[in-house]
Amino acid sequence: MKADTKGHLAEFLARMLFRCKGYRVIAANYVTGRGTRAGEVDFVAVRGKTVVFVEVKQRSSLEKAAEAVLPRQQKRIWRGAEAFMQKHPQYADCDIRFDVVTVKLPFKIRHLTDAFRF
Repeated sequence: MKADTKGHLAEFLARMLFRCKGYRVIAANYVTGRGTRAGEVDFVAVRGKTVVFVEVKQRSSLEKAAEAVLPRQQKRIWRGAEAFMQKHPQYADCDIRFDVVTVKLPFKIRHLTDAFRF
């Protein structure tokens, strides 16, 4: 299986996991400043009064996937989250959280809640 196919499958599985946990996915592959690396989020989900910005990492082990979310990427996700919140004022009163979903195909998935902060 090609790397990009694995990545798309991992993101699909992560979104399904969130839906099973009662979240509503409100955006997928959210990019701001396309081509500038300004901000990117794999998907955005909401449950109750919490908006969650999610990064999905697929690697040969769950540990390697977790280690792959580097500080530079965390800033990119934060910039994407900031742009998303500005464009969607209906979520202004919500709490914000940054989660990571690690995936080892075929079906090992780990949801790391509140994985990093700003």
